[in-house]
Amino acid sequence: MAIANGKADSMARIKSLTLEELAERGIDTSPFLADFAELPGSITTLGYRPDILQATLGLWTAIMGAGRVAADLKYMAGYLASMAAGCQYCSAHTASNAAHSGASVEKIAAIWDYERSPLFSQAERAALSFAVLAGQSPSGVTDAAMAQLAVHFDEQQIVELLAVIALYGFFNRWNDSLATKLEETPRRFGEAHLAGQGWQIGNHAG
Repeated sequence: MAIANGKADSMARIKSLTLEELAERGIDTSPFLADFAELPGSITTLGYRPDILQATLGLWTAIMGAGRVAADLKYMAGYLASMAAGCQYCSAHTASNAAHSGASVEKIAAIWDYERSPLFSQAERAALSFAVLAGQSPSGVTDAAMAQLAVHFDEQQIVELLAVIALYGFFNRWNDSLATKLEETPRRFGEAHLAGQGWQIGNHAG
């Protein structure tokens, strides 16, 4: 949910809290802006339960912060997992964040051709294939997929990668169920670079 001048637009299914209402609940929104150009709409609804919101922030920081898997690869994995789950909101966010984290626009445009495109390494191909399988419901991960991933990543890295996909599973369900309005920055990125991959804003137009 984009917020301007301290006010939030109404969400389709649950009223978004304003910055003032979040502050009244003791919520500091500044940590959420470290990785996003605008405050994500999920924050303005998770804020009804500050304890859940703070736990979510802790999980986000542990998974998407410093680790042993490159940030751009984590966001690309989150993108493919979100697309596999059908969440247009999270797909736009993860793709735009992948670009912000170092992935070229050309690489993101070629992401569905990751198995053949020379822009992707063998390790990236294994990780992205795993993300597509793990993003499905039920999970499509097989022993063979795990074995291929283990060629390029150790157990700690595999746990980190799967945690990214599982984290976005939470946000996929949250934002799709509430029809969270997509903020301007990821919306512009989606319209400019993802439409050719089947992305559309759907019920996140607000």
